[in-house]
Amino acid sequence: MPLTRPTSQIPDAAWTSGFREMTEPWKGAVGCLGVAVFFAMTIGIISWQALEQSPEEWVLRGRAGGMLWERRRGALLLRALPAGRTVAVIAVGGVPATEPPPPRDRCWHDGGQFCYAWEEDAELRLSLEPPPAPATECYGVRWTPLRPDVMLKDCFSMANVSWYGGASIRAQRWPLNGADSHAQPFVSGDFSKNPAGYGPVLERYFLGSTGVTVTVVPDVPFFLSLESNRHFCLETPAGRAAVPLRYLLCISPDVAAAHQHMGSQLAGQARALPDTALLGSPIWRYYGPVGSAAKIKRGLRSLAKRLKRHHLQEGVLALGERCTAVLAAADHVPSERRKRHDSTRAWDPSLIKPLQLSITLSPYTSIDSPLFLRSLRDSEAASYWLSLQPRFGGCSVPLLTTWKGRLCARLNVTSEAALSWYLARARHLRQALGAAYVVFEGAEGNAFLEQAVPPPAELAGDRYIGALAEALATLGNATVISAGARSSHLPLFVQMSPLRSDWSHAGLKGVIPSVLHYSLLGYNFFIPDAVGGSLASDAPGDPELYVRWLQIMTFLPVMAFSTPPWLCCDAWVLNLTRQCIQRHRDFVVPLLIKYSEEWLSLGYPIFRPAWWLSPTDPTAFTVEDEFLIGDEVLVAPITEKGQTWRDIYLPGEGHLWMDTNTARVFDGGTILRNYSASLAEVPVFVKTS
Repeated sequence: MPLTRPTSQIPDAAWTSGFREMTEPWKGAVGCLGVAVFFAMTIGIISWQALEQSPEEWVLRGRAGGMLWERRRGALLLRALPAGRTVAVIAVGGVPATEPPPPRDRCWHDGGQFCYAWEEDAELRLSLEPPPAPATECYGVRWTPLRPDVMLKDCFSMANVSWYGGASIRAQRWPLNGADSHAQPFVSGDFSKNPAGYGPVLERYFLGSTGVTVTVVPDVPFFLSLESNRHFCLETPAGRAAVPLRYLLCISPDVAAAHQHMGSQLAGQARALPDTALLGSPIWRYYGPVGSAAKIKRGLRSLAKRLKRHHLQEGVLALGERCTAVLAAADHVPSERRKRHDSTRAWDPSLIKPLQLSITLSPYTSIDSPLFLRSLRDSEAASYWLSLQPRFGGCSVPLLTTWKGRLCARLNVTSEAALSWYLARARHLRQALGAAYVVFEGAEGNAFLEQAVPPPAELAGDRYIGALAEALATLGNATVISAGARSSHLPLFVQMSPLRSDWSHAGLKGVIPSVLHYSLLGYNFFIPDAVGGSLASDAPGDPELYVRWLQIMTFLPVMAFSTPPWLCCDAWVLNLTRQCIQRHRDFVVPLLIKYSEEWLSLGYPIFRPAWWLSPTDPTAFTVEDEFLIGDEVLVAPITEKGQTWRDIYLPGEGHLWMDTNTARVFDGGTILRNYSASLAEVPVFVKTS
């Protein structure tokens, strides 16, 4: 740029000649001074910007809290007022993190909303929502992609926050902070098919120890990923046009209040109890021969006699799906053929009394079964089984999947005709075999997503479970199902997933985290896996593992056995089993009945974490090897091999707890260090004040 001639009185010649006459050192000094001035001005401008522009900016403020945008991380902050405590940090993905929302708000005319759009990427809308309780405040979060290729991703930090809820996993953790899972569809699954997937019970609900809840709206597909001790992320699926990400953020005074206000409303409908008579009835899984109906009947009679001989004659004998199918086939054989094929008389349930019988069915049928072949012949396959619809006309093709190693078709729960036929068949078998209970396996999973096929709208996500559970509830409250999703209000028992016969989180250590997870999501009436676990491990039978498992099972809704104590261990364990069953009936079942009334009216879990009585104590947030029954009994079993002592956290500052084994009384809000618990004992405390 040409220099403007100066207008001063100094002659040009004198000025220029003076500069030329300067020595080299003076010229260098002048140059350094110019550089210094430049840097000083730059630093001053940056400092001014830092002082004038805060790294955090309020975007929506309510009465009890508000939402801020943090420029540095590109994150939304949920902050409680008036203390200013940050209760959730949500790192935003899928949009330019370095571009902060400007002061202008596209929803400026509405004080209850904030809107901002990242051009060509996504639009964010925050809104104040009606609170479920006076002490709780809620914010709606809605992300809308503006291009089909934009994948939205919100990650909730685990720093200083313990998270609960969401999905069950193979090696269950409490809290979820210790879990890892790659991004995958948030739908229930079968661990036997996909051990790294999500399990059979889940809800779109996450609870944070800071008193925050995250509830993803129904019917919006999303992926969930878990990164141990860092964050969990909600993501929109790839390859779908403009799929929004929507959830509700709520803040309450503490974690217990948050769940009482939000988690207790998960079902959203009137709750009903399953058959509470099963609570006092131990379940004995049939383990005898299965080759024919005659062998199964003889095996059942033999097992019943053994149980009576060992004074364990009350409970339920449980038949698996294969045994049920064999007996069902025999039941359909005409009487004249039955005499030739089976010399034994028809099954008589009175032969095992006072024991009762349970049978097992599933919504699957093998493609080589007469039932499936008949449906093909009669052109009813599309009505009775899930099918793929052709794009350009033509006939529907049954969607085939695997179930227990066989290629199968799956019941079409959207067909009234199929459901009516299936329920009628279940009623007939229950009556013909004299079964008191019917177990339905295979309810979990989305057969379409398993094969990367977009499901029809009526079967998106976990709608299959919901439709099947609603139908099975019409069979009565003596029904057991293997999965749960938005169905905790129904009068059904839920069968827990099988566990490994070891001391890991996929085995014994996972029992209590699973109990707390199921109960938190509203599934209080579950049937845990059998004592000792039902998935074989590399180690041989372990009597200590069997005993420690038995001690935990004593305080759960139902006691289930796969290996009888006389096959596993010595006479001492057999005698201990009798004592535990009696304690379960006399002490635990009345507690469950009492707190089931509270669950019916308020929706509170029956099995509660330690933080239920200490909702502001950080120590309580990570206790995964204790649980409360209601507010009055604390169970703290041993879950480490070879240990006869443990640390015990007693929740509830100001309360007193009495050890039922020693009658000693301790203060709540304290930790008992190295508390003794021999192999014959399980520490149980009763609240006395």
